[in-house]
Amino acid sequence: MSETPALRIGTRGSPLALAQAREVRDRLAVAEAEIVVIKTSGDRIQDRALAEVGGKGLFTKEIDEALLAARIDLAVHSVKDLPTRLPDNVDLACLLPREDPRDAFISEKAGSLAGLAAGSVVGTAALRRRAQILHRRPDLRVAVLRGNVQTRLRKLAEGVIDATLLALAGLRRLGMADVVTAVIETDELLPAVGQGAIGVTCRADDGAMADLLARFDDAETRARVSAERAMLEVLDGSCRTPIAGHAEVDAEGALFLRALVARPDGSELIDTSRRGTIAEAEAMGRDAGDELRRRAGPGFFDPPG
Repeated sequence: MSETPALRIGTRGSPLALAQAREVRDRLAVAEAEIVVIKTSGDRIQDRALAEVGGKGLFTKEIDEALLAARIDLAVHSVKDLPTRLPDNVDLACLLPREDPRDAFISEKAGSLAGLAAGSVVGTAALRRRAQILHRRPDLRVAVLRGNVQTRLRKLAEGVIDATLLALAGLRRLGMADVVTAVIETDELLPAVGQGAIGVTCRADDGAMADLLARFDDAETRARVSAERAMLEVLDGSCRTPIAGHAEVDAEGALFLRALVARPDGSELIDTSRRGTIAEAEAMGRDAGDELRRRAGPGFFDPPG
């Protein structure tokens, strides 16, 4: 009898990415599963903002290539890193139950974003965070801060920045929630689309893998993420545009979506919301995206000047 071939799980090599890959491996409980680390363009380029070098697809391109070349059987991603349009023959086959999507504020100099002194430097790589921070606190300075969680916390400890914001979900998965100074509510800072969700992709023509992953797909997370990503796709969202979106299911089972676009300097912010059924998730997202696009008008994301 031949041995069962190892299941090859592709992932980035950061501590958070590896923790997420291990979570998927443990849920699948397949004998001889192997985690394959793939270095992406986004991991190699650390000295510039993603908007300057091609956007969030830089975190998935090499992993998609390995999947399509059958060097791996499935891939584990943070959903917020996934482009809205996946390559042909790559399917988002599984979404694990979503962790807390809120952002975490971390600082030794203030207990909250509102408590920071004027002129304080907040480090973040996300235009979405930058725009919302400057919209609320135009007296702060925002510096581009790339790298994994550990790198960003080291910059904070070294005094390069006065505060930073990180996804609460990632800190929890790393067992590092104790570094959080305060959790930022979504009505103060709207999260990134898909934040807190782990997505698993496979080849669309691999029916056996799709069937295996489908058993672990979380229906509520799927609806929430579908609404958010539909909104993002209408806006043609990338790391070049400050866009945020958050959908949640209330106690009555209704889906509530909030979304916004902002100028990169935070000088203007446009938001909207939708409420409907889970079955209407994608339609709600598209409708919200259409409204935001219409209200923003041409040139909204162009640099001021």
